[in-house]
Amino acid sequence: MFVRDCWYVAAWDHELAPGRPIGRTLIGEPVVIYRAGTGGLVALADRCCHRLAPLSLGRVEGDELRCMYHGLKFDRSGRCTEIPGQDMIPATACVKAYPAVEKHSWIWVWMGDPAKADERLIPPAVGLEDPAWTLRSGHMDYEANYLLINDNLTDFTHLSYVHANSFGATEAFARSRPNVERLERGVRIWRWMSGGLREDAATRVHRRADGDMWQTYDFLAPGVLLMLTSTYPEGTAERFGQGPPDPGVVRPLAENFTSQAVTPITGKTSRYFFSWGPRSGEGSDAVADAMLQLAHMAFGEDKAIIEAQQRSIDTAPGQKEVLTSADVGPMQMRAVLQRLMREEASAAEAAA
Repeated sequence: MFVRDCWYVAAWDHELAPGRPIGRTLIGEPVVIYRAGTGGLVALADRCCHRLAPLSLGRVEGDELRCMYHGLKFDRSGRCTEIPGQDMIPATACVKAYPAVEKHSWIWVWMGDPAKADERLIPPAVGLEDPAWTLRSGHMDYEANYLLINDNLTDFTHLSYVHANSFGATEAFARSRPNVERLERGVRIWRWMSGGLREDAATRVHRRADGDMWQTYDFLAPGVLLMLTSTYPEGTAERFGQGPPDPGVVRPLAENFTSQAVTPITGKTSRYFFSWGPRSGEGSDAVADAMLQLAHMAFGEDKAIIEAQQRSIDTAPGQKEVLTSADVGPMQMRAVLQRLMREEASAAEAAA
């Protein structure tokens, strides 16, 4: 159901205050995360090995975390270092530890084999502190399986119907097809659009200029979208034969960037993290604020239809879907995740 050997976004870095552990459930496993007194992040199973109380209700003491039920204390490796009133500490008095990294304004947790945790596999998101962009951020929770959200993010034909009132998409989006390329751990999707959006107020906030819109994004395992949207002078798409533009030849009139991450909480619940904003410059703060307002509207539209889709699926589990030519992105994405899960299963079987 889930890829384990990958980095999941657990939280925004500003959610994690010094001395204040937080609890998160990732792919069905409760995890507690805190900042160690000497620096760095610690992620442990959020369940004391004694009476199974949540360690996220515990107290940070230097680099260690004390359970506030009966006082057992654990170091950053998950080993129990103190049992009040008892000198002998059993070797079994420990909790699972997870690799954790703070990068691109997100807290990333590796849920698989710790020996395989490779920071080079962290998707290259853009952090909120990047001076090139003026970004705003948020998150929302879904009562839906993460794959349904992944499908939504790898097939933008829904813009014509779900986002007609927010992004101002016309039916041109639904009638066109993007280019889809398979990557080692994801897919790359790109397209030109000319006249695919209505010229209303919301659209102008989104694009900031008229012309040909170039959109390219990578969707990387387990569910991270990194998308650049640029507006070029009219005729640019034709000039480059509908292929990628050369910034050295023609400069965009406006650009914006979004980093998004879908993290499964359980098989039926997910958390969706997002940031979005324009290139930094004069007036970019006001534009970013307007874009965030628009994002909440649009992503709320996604949430409503996807949660309704999940409820519909639950009434008829196993019902076969009829796919269309627009499903290339979702099917390629799912194929990548299935391959990664098969590889993990094979490695586990070989090690057994």
